[in-house]
Order: sequence, then structure tokens, then C-alpha cells
Amino acid sequence: MGDLFMSKYRIALLPGDGTGPEVMREGVKVLNTVAKKLGFTIDTVEYDFGGDRYLKTGEVLPNSAIDELKNFNAIYLGAIGHPDVKPGILEKGILLRLRFELDQYINLRPVKLYPNVYTPIKDKGPKDIDFVVIRENSAGAYTGCGGIQKKGTPNEVAIQEMIYTRFEVDRCLKYAFELTRKRNKDKKLTLVGKTNVLTFVFDLWERAFHEMGKKSYPEIQCDYAHVDATTMWMVKNPEWFDVLVTDNMFGDIITDLGAMIQGGMGVAAGGNINPEGVSMFEPIGGSAPKYTGMNIINPIACILAGQMLLENIGEDKGAAILEQAVIKFFESKALPGLSAREIKESGWSTTKIGDAISNYVATI
Repeated sequence: MGDLFMSKYRIALLPGDGTGPEVMREGVKVLNTVAKKLGFTIDTVEYDFGGDRYLKTGEVLPNSAIDELKNFNAIYLGAIGHPDVKPGILEKGILLRLRFELDQYINLRPVKLYPNVYTPIKDKGPKDIDFVVIRENSAGAYTGCGGIQKKGTPNEVAIQEMIYTRFEVDRCLKYAFELTRKRNKDKKLTLVGKTNVLTFVFDLWERAFHEMGKKSYPEIQCDYAHVDATTMWMVKNPEWFDVLVTDNMFGDIITDLGAMIQGGMGVAAGGNINPEGVSMFEPIGGSAPKYTGMNIINPIACILAGQMLLENIGEDKGAAILEQAVIKFFESKALPGLSAREIKESGWSTTKIGDAISNYVATI
């Protein structure tokens, strides 16, 4: 935690593939500017996990890496995905393995529209689009439980199971209630589910939700919405939401919709959180390999992932300053748009955007 003495944080860097190292460079630049301003130190150790390493060695993530990463205050990720590696190998071998073995059971996705950032939602602005989605990140339908029988025959049977324990549900809900309390915006927590069809799993979620709210968080308004209705209201009335909590699969779906209404993957950042351990922060967009080395990719999502990282390690003041710097950059209307083409045509670059936001940090 930040205090009167100089705090020192150890951050593991996973730049990854494609344009990941380029956006990571700017994210670290901005973090170091914040650290210098507030008098704390960030020590970084870089790891080369990704497609190039896999193609050279056949190794995705060495077993020793998991234990090493547990000794850091946080993990900062650029992007994973290589055009010469079969889809799924790196994603499962690095991203999913880290999530499960580091028990990062919360996926945290802020959905916030910044000034002068385009949203496809008509007549909605920054005051309307400002909520957080909490997705259970380690259980449910994504754990690989199931199987196939009589494969390749007319009588083939495929089974995919959604499994939750009360423990897994309770710890996710506790995080959601605590965040709603800390956020102190509308003090409203919405459970997103499908109680009318998925009657076993979401009966558990709904009972646990109301029991916890009534017992421990009486000041927080507990709301419920079916997932299909949620997708409609995120488009029509996003201002209705403060914090949403949901299972792994539904969270995966609605957070992509959230990214679009906040302006696209270029501003969407996320965290894979273990509240009792080490957490990992990343931009939501992919590795964009066709732009590798061109210095025209937008680094703002990675910079905002750094803002989430600062908040996670207890440097709330630094996180607030970094976000204000991003807001000032958007308010300046310096960029006509966030795509690589628009950045290139306007004479901007990945480096120049990072420099501009660092300069705003220094002057706040």
C-alpha cells in the first residue's frame, strides 16, 4: 500500500505477441511517470512467453513460471496470439492456465465511456455509460466438464456441463458486493442470470445473492436481470447499471457488448483478479499481428489496464491521476479516431500517444 515511505512494487511483464510489446512499452512508460510523481518504485521483470518462444522451443509456459509469478505484486500482459501458432495453444497454455493456477477467480471489466470517444449508442454519453461487470472466472461451463460419445456417427452425443459450488459463488458475490460498496456510485448490484431456464445453477446464484445482501450489505440495492434482457438494457438504458455480477459464460458475452458501447477494444481493459493473491491486467484487444513493428497501434487500453493495476496494488491516488491523464488526452481531441489507420494518417504513433498521456500525468 502507498504510504509516507517509498513503496516498491514488483511487476511481471508479459508483452506477448504481435503489437503486445509496443502497447506494453507505453503502459510501463506511463506507470513509471505516475510512480515518479508520487514517490514509489516499480521494478519490472519481463518474460518472453508467447508465440515466438513456443515456435523456438515448443514450450508454452514452464512449470517454474507459476511459482515465480506468485512472488510479484501484479502481472501486466500485452497480448497473446500468433499467426503461426494454431489457435487455442497459447490461449489455453498461457492465459487460461494462469487464470486457473493463480486462482484468478474474478474477471473485472469496467465499461466506461470517455469524453469524445465514439459510442454506437445514440444519444448516450459518458454520464450514461459507466458501470462495471464482474464475471466469475474459474468455474461454470468453461472448465471442460463433459464429453462426446459415438463421435462421427448419426447418434453422436455431446455434453457440456455447467458446475458451480456454493464456495465459488459466494466468493464471487462477496467481491461484487465489496466493490459496489467501495465504488459508492448508485450502490446497486445486479445479478445477471437465467433463472427461468438454468433452474439449478441460477437458483444457487440467486439464493446466495439475496442471502448475502440481506445479511451483510443492507445498504446495497440487490437487483436481478435475465441475461437476454441485460443485453437489451445495456444498449437502450446503460445508465441503469452500476455493478453487474454474473457467471463465467454470460460474463464472457456481455463484457464484449460492454466493450463496444464504451468505444471498442481500443479502450477496453480488464483484470483477472485473485483478491488474496496475484492478479493480471491486460488490454482486451488482440495482438494485431499485421501492425507489428509499425508503431501505429493504439496503446490506450493497455495504459488503462495499468490504471487498474495501480488500483489493485493500493495506489489509488496514482490510478486516479492516470485516469485523469487519459481523460485530458481525449478532451484535447488530438486524435481523430483510435484505429491504426486513423493514428497513422493523423501523424500520431503508439509512442507519441504514450508520451502525451505521460505528459498529462506529470502536469496533473
